[in-house]
Amino acid sequence: MPFTTDSRIQRLTTRPLSGFGWMLLAAGLLGLGGCSKQQTLQAIFQKSTPHQAYARQLKQAGLDTRPAGRAWLQAADQALRDSLVVTLPFAETGYLRPERPTATSYRYNVRAGEQIHVSLALGAGAAVRVFLDAFEVVPGQAAAPVASADTLAVDFRYRAEDDGQHLLRVQPELLAAGRYTLRVSREPSLSVFPVLGRTDAAVGSFWGAARDAGARQHEGIDIFAQRGTPAIAATDGFVTRTGETPIGGRVVWLADTKHGSHLYYAHLDKQLVSAGQQVRAGDTLGLVGNTGNARTTVPHLHFGIYRSGRGAVDPFPFVRRTDPAAALPNGPDQRGEFVRLRAATDLRPTPTADKKRPAPAIAKLPKQLPLLVVGQQGTSLRVQTPTGQEGYVPAQGVVRASGAPLRQLVLPTAVELLGQPFTAAPARGALAAQTPVSVLGQTEGYSLLRGPGGETGWVIL
Repeated sequence: MPFTTDSRIQRLTTRPLSGFGWMLLAAGLLGLGGCSKQQTLQAIFQKSTPHQAYARQLKQAGLDTRPAGRAWLQAADQALRDSLVVTLPFAETGYLRPERPTATSYRYNVRAGEQIHVSLALGAGAAVRVFLDAFEVVPGQAAAPVASADTLAVDFRYRAEDDGQHLLRVQPELLAAGRYTLRVSREPSLSVFPVLGRTDAAVGSFWGAARDAGARQHEGIDIFAQRGTPAIAATDGFVTRTGETPIGGRVVWLADTKHGSHLYYAHLDKQLVSAGQQVRAGDTLGLVGNTGNARTTVPHLHFGIYRSGRGAVDPFPFVRRTDPAAALPNGPDQRGEFVRLRAATDLRPTPTADKKRPAPAIAKLPKQLPLLVVGQQGTSLRVQTPTGQEGYVPAQGVVRASGAPLRQLVLPTAVELLGQPFTAAPARGALAAQTPVSVLGQTEGYSLLRGPGGETGWVIL
């Protein structure tokens, strides 16, 4: 989408003032005098995400009616409908294009009780704002926001409340340029594992396993440990109940008031707390045993979680170990470069190839089409087509366009270099007649040229 740099855009790309300071500056410099007092006060006090606040600034500055601002807002909405598909944990290096407003979104599966860790680090010299917004995605419903952040070094966590899919949108401010590294991984949302000195490797019986010859299902996990091993509080809370039952034996109930749930410790050899007692994460609640209907088994802790209004839920995602760090690409850094395919290839929404159930292709890409590398993940490149579509192709399936041009020639006449392959696209520069150029790729009658000084743009030859 064509656009030109606007002085109002340049003002917005510096970090804005907060609160009344920004509003007074905006009123004076960006012409907000046309807004009513009620609208201005609503804008000040309305609770919003950093992304929403920035979008509101664009509109207050009148940039939503100009090509750049309109393209930025459209890219934000489009990212909620068209997302790439990734598997956690993942790490991707990316490239921010100043000449074209874009937003990239990643969709991934989550389990109730997992904590999602999002980290974005900008490359050296990239002092820009990048907005990160996580949404819950339910088919047939609008994406529901669950967490947001923006800073020069984003690192935040949020807890998944339900099984399902989440979408992370990554969008820089207007005119942002630079490189970044994005990581998304899973962690336990409970701060302490419920058996001292053990990890999820000690879980030997999982949620849903058959009990009593199939008459009921296991509503928890069994963590095996020696008799007398401390069973400890997995979070801060208070003891609501202790006692002894035929099935659970000696039990302790711990209320997690922060999240509206109750943690259930069963088959204890001894209880070391009493009802009403406040505890901190890591405090000992009792000792592992095999009381109740576990008397014929080896000692273990039955650990369950019951959420208000929902009943029992699988506790494993709440305590599973943190994902190992996803490896960054170890090949050459091709971000910001144009590449071409060695052979016609499908553009896919996921970087991993599942031979049994391959993801539907976004598009079929011809080998002469130049692709801009905007990200790298594992052995795949995230590329952008001349029309703005994004997806993944195998890194080994491309060649650098500048290193293997389709052909080289000398321009017979002067030409304008367009930013995109269509007539209304803005010019990015010009090359004089008799200039030697390389043809990096072709599409729809347009050729992507590279001049001797690195000038790049589209022309009709």
